[in-house]
Amino acid sequence: MRFLSPFTSTTRRQILSLRQFQSNPTISTSMDATEQSLRQSLSEKSSSVESQGNAVRALKASRAAKPEIDAAIELLNKLKLEKSAVEKELQSTIAGSGNGSLNREAFRQAVVNTLERRLFYIPSFKIYRGVAGLFDYGPPGCAVKSNVLSFWRQHFILEENMLEVDCPCVTPEVVLKASGHVDKFTDLMVKDEKTGTCFRADHLLKDYCTEKLEKDLTISAEKAAEFKDVLAVMEDYSPEELGAKIKEYGITAPDTKNPLSDPYPFNLMFQTSIGPSGLIPGYMRPETAQGIFVNFKDLYYYNGRKLPFAAAQIGQAFRNEISPRQGLLRVREFTLAEIEHFVDPENKSHPKFADVSKLEFLMFPREEQMSGQSAKKFCLGEAVTKGTVNNETLGYFIGRVYLFLTRLGIDKERLRFRQHLANEMAHYAADCWDAEIESSYGWIECVGIADRSAFDLRAHSEKSGVALVAEEKYAEPKEVEKLVINPVKKELGLAFKGTQKNVVESLEAMNEKEAMEMKATLESKGEVEFYVCTLGKNVSIKKNMVSISKEKKKEHQRVFTPSVIEPSFGIGRIIYCLYEHCFSTRPSKAGDEQLNVFRFPPLVAPIKCTVFPLVQNQQFEEATKDISKELTSVGISHKIDITGTSIGKRYARTDELGVPFAITVDSETSVTIRERDSKDQVRVSLKEAASVVSSVAEGKKTWQDVWASFPHHSSAAGDDQE
Repeated sequence: MRFLSPFTSTTRRQILSLRQFQSNPTISTSMDATEQSLRQSLSEKSSSVESQGNAVRALKASRAAKPEIDAAIELLNKLKLEKSAVEKELQSTIAGSGNGSLNREAFRQAVVNTLERRLFYIPSFKIYRGVAGLFDYGPPGCAVKSNVLSFWRQHFILEENMLEVDCPCVTPEVVLKASGHVDKFTDLMVKDEKTGTCFRADHLLKDYCTEKLEKDLTISAEKAAEFKDVLAVMEDYSPEELGAKIKEYGITAPDTKNPLSDPYPFNLMFQTSIGPSGLIPGYMRPETAQGIFVNFKDLYYYNGRKLPFAAAQIGQAFRNEISPRQGLLRVREFTLAEIEHFVDPENKSHPKFADVSKLEFLMFPREEQMSGQSAKKFCLGEAVTKGTVNNETLGYFIGRVYLFLTRLGIDKERLRFRQHLANEMAHYAADCWDAEIESSYGWIECVGIADRSAFDLRAHSEKSGVALVAEEKYAEPKEVEKLVINPVKKELGLAFKGTQKNVVESLEAMNEKEAMEMKATLESKGEVEFYVCTLGKNVSIKKNMVSISKEKKKEHQRVFTPSVIEPSFGIGRIIYCLYEHCFSTRPSKAGDEQLNVFRFPPLVAPIKCTVFPLVQNQQFEEATKDISKELTSVGISHKIDITGTSIGKRYARTDELGVPFAITVDSETSVTIRERDSKDQVRVSLKEAASVVSSVAEGKKTWQDVWASFPHHSSAAGDDQE
């Protein structure tokens, strides 16, 4: 969860216009000059065609000589051809800058059709026409998700000795008030003024500008530049600015063309009440992190009161999206896997950083974005040493996230880590990076890795009155200069009466910088405006209401609020990008059709192996059952196919499900094992079949190891689809 910090209007356009390098697939600034030149040329050609058309009509009206009219018509046709050539070149440039939007859509449709047909996922409540933003995972989809989460637990929780928790989805309002969600977790919405249908305002503006850029070749270079600028900055438009643009462009409701209301904020949380009385307001949680923060004190004691430590949680989160779209990428209920790594703010080194420091991968630091460059490969160790990445612990988790995603099957050339621009980060954050994966929708944020400083624990400490702090015991007592804040409760009580407690708690929670600034202002002016977050407003503090000083004391321990490094994983987004990265087609043996293949690594494949007899034969079927028992005993998911169809068609069916291995029983003593991607086959004894597949599926061996160890086998008889 992130909230944008305020930033100056003078820098906003300069900074945000650079987003065209980052996420919008319809824009490629490297081609802007070409596109601008072509739009200018097209405008000139259109004017020439119109002018020459008028000339031809004038000649005909004046009954000019036929040769003169013919010459004018010939010139008109020539100009039309030139205009057509420029149009085609412009269309090609636009398609190129959008990474081939039509090709992307066709590819996406092929992927989605296959996923739905093979029941990886389908719209929820389909027989009742469904509900936007809700999806059901079918058997293979559940298996892929289970495998991804199982590897996530192995890669993070087990390998990093994290503490796993499981907290309720229903969250009391007070918790989300403290975190800021109640007040700030909003998107801007507009309504069809006649039907009441709701739309996300920025989506309507984005669709309008994108369609103009991609399909309207008549717009001028200046107008095209304007639309691109709008696409770059609209994410941070105020309601008034967004509404003004919608009116300026005459944007109406998509289906009815009815006028739209002015934009207004809509809170994305699902509200509910806890208990039959309805007196305890609550929400379905929009993230899992708050459950970890509120349990920090108990987790800290469970961990032996030692830092650093990490807590992790996998669970459902809920966001009442205004107009969900993009399939699994923007939904109303989804699975999050989040880590909160608590660390001493004065020591953010990591003992295992050397394990990832030599990794090289695509990174997109803030400086490269600001100077209009593209993402490029960096050595992670150098990025931390140079300060590009704020600290070792943040860098360590960036490296671990990279290893996690690439081992799942994400293409490392279509994975980048983009640093947040200054205006994107909350004021309390030290540094934030997103793992973005390129898909047919463009670059998609799938993992956020943020150094959130101590904001969350401080916010809950202040709201709950429970100190969420850690301790560092000194070997010898230290003389330290200590900040002492003494609220004068009598004066505060007279001034604030029933809200005195809120003001006192806020004063006592000030950090040293805030307190010393208040002291200086009180001494110079006698009064200061002070924001009390639990009241949600500023109050006036006078000099006689608080005493602020520094005193030298001997301390045996240091008490502090830990910082938190938060990697947050959108599991559904990762899985969808994995589907796209693993999807391909290849021609059938006859060459008359294209066969779909999901090239899942064995780690995440929904089914690791298929087993089938070459022909329907009792001995072969008995051998098939024996192999199935062996596979089950070693924990390998598999499927038996005893249909009478050809072996090639059975291979094609399992390839489309992403099954990496197929065991074909074609003798009573030995079998063939076929690998999906290469289509290579080896012959092994019937007794060895399960152990061979198990060793490759579990990563103990590679297919190359198997290929080198067993006799090779040519394609099975009847393999007419290969």
